[in-house]
Amino acid sequence: YNNLLLIDGIPLNNSIFRAGPNQYWNTVDALSLERLEVLLGPNSARYGSGAMGGVVNLYTKSPYGEQGQPEGRLIYEHSDAGNFHIMRVENSFVGKSTSALIGLTVKDFGDVEGGADVGLQPGTGYDETDADLKVEHWLDDHSLLIFGHQRVNQNNVPRTHSTVNGIDWEGLNHGSDLVRNLDQDRDLTYLQLHREGLDGLFDATTTSLSWHNQSEERHRIRSSMAEEFQGLDVGTLGFFHHMYRETDHGQWTYGVDYSRDWVSSFLDKGAAQTPADDIQGPVADDATYQTIHIFAQDRFPVSEKTHLIAGVGFSRADVDANEVRDPVTDLQTSISESYDATAVSLQFESLLSEKNRLELYGGISQGYRLPNLSDLSRFDTARSGEFEVPSPGLDPEKVTGIDLGVRRTEGRARYDLSAFYTGIQDGIQRFPTGTVNGSGDAEITKANIGDGHIWGWVGLLDLDMTPTWTLHLDAAYQYGVQDTYPTSAPVIESEPIDRLMPFTMHAGLRWQAPSKEGWGELMLTHASKADRLSTRDEADTQRIPAGGTPGYSVVDLRFGKSFHKNADVMIGVENIFDEDYRIHGSGVNRPGRGLVFGLIMRF
Repeated sequence: YNNLLLIDGIPLNNSIFRAGPNQYWNTVDALSLERLEVLLGPNSARYGSGAMGGVVNLYTKSPYGEQGQPEGRLIYEHSDAGNFHIMRVENSFVGKSTSALIGLTVKDFGDVEGGADVGLQPGTGYDETDADLKVEHWLDDHSLLIFGHQRVNQNNVPRTHSTVNGIDWEGLNHGSDLVRNLDQDRDLTYLQLHREGLDGLFDATTTSLSWHNQSEERHRIRSSMAEEFQGLDVGTLGFFHHMYRETDHGQWTYGVDYSRDWVSSFLDKGAAQTPADDIQGPVADDATYQTIHIFAQDRFPVSEKTHLIAGVGFSRADVDANEVRDPVTDLQTSISESYDATAVSLQFESLLSEKNRLELYGGISQGYRLPNLSDLSRFDTARSGEFEVPSPGLDPEKVTGIDLGVRRTEGRARYDLSAFYTGIQDGIQRFPTGTVNGSGDAEITKANIGDGHIWGWVGLLDLDMTPTWTLHLDAAYQYGVQDTYPTSAPVIESEPIDRLMPFTMHAGLRWQAPSKEGWGELMLTHASKADRLSTRDEADTQRIPAGGTPGYSVVDLRFGKSFHKNADVMIGVENIFDEDYRIHGSGVNRPGRGLVFGLIMRF
């Protein structure tokens, strides 16, 4: 929503993403990934709408192994308290010009066993099946053609806290629904051409054409036994063309990104259905959302040891929603809007010392998010006890970020410490209208009233104490406030940002055998009490206890061993002291003490 997730350069984000904790990042199979890249802070000059808090680039696995010799892997994971089994089988073949990798992942998540006091949390399990395929073909020495496909299917994923299965830990309330499950499907198919070592206007280019389909369907049975189904389907045609050029004036990157969403939705209340219920589901029905982003970026030296990275980007979105439910008249209306925004960025990297690669970095950058169909047309449950109605007439929300950091990437002690400040302008905020609907939920709408700021720091350290022992530390802190209407009265107040992350840290000690065939790790995860709450946080009593989410300190112990070249085994104990805890804003507690086991076999 305010962060952008890319899969092989293709956005997962689409026009129906909603604010708050949502399920969409969970529709990526982590076992299909080779690596990821995290870019902190506003990045809209380069990446366009949605890149306000940061950008995560996910890169899927490519075919591996020796030419002409098929290879495969079996990956298995099990958690005792988490009560899950995950298995993946993949096979790879590398040919002279054509290579392929195919994978299948099956996940069985049972009901989570909480800590010492909570115990079993019923109604928290679900099933998932994932599949992926990648084929790479060299057209010539400079041109690689890639075909990729991935599918994710999740069945009966519960919104536990909204049902009678919710827990009363630390005085929490729970919902009254008997059933509230979600089926989620995602299919991505793409064709990409990567060209490099070119003679001409550009040194390298990347071109991508994709079709991304994401659908969801919710099944709900209320305490009155009233049953309803609602859902939506989004098909996204995506295209990008990026160009790279090394010149006397720096390393240039240019590009254009385009996408068009076709959106349909429905609501089915059975015998209780009204003509108004036929208009739309959770978002507008019969809708399109089209975006285009154009950018240019240059990385150039200003001295022997200092480089500047300057960028500019422009985005435009066109919205046409033909079937929108008017919350006042219950009649069909429509929304037709256009938005645009521009962002610039200027970053620097300065090498302070060649020895151990000590660098100073920082800069200023802008981010924005153009209103999407969820902002403009959502007619659906928001937080617990809230029901969101359409809010046409919104403007883009914008941020400006400043950061400064120092990092050392080589030597016995490797570290990265940075501080940031982000100003928020015209943030899109939810607030109550003063109306309570027939189901007893408070009606909420949105407006560009959320001016504010957030600041904080992030640090990490890896220290090689001996050739076999490494100490790891990382920590993050942030604080921010944003204007809002706490009540239906149009009176602005400045409050903590919703679900503000508390101080969080990890401290670990890792032992690596000299032979590299064995390892051990002791890890502490700590989070302080999350008690900087907004009015809406305080009202979210199904997920956030009164006074805030309790802090916690959790200790995990793991060991691993490699057997020849064909098998790696991991075994451990997580949450050794059986702590009861949850991530701030979550509706489910984390697993208590339990054994974990992992296996990788190569064949």
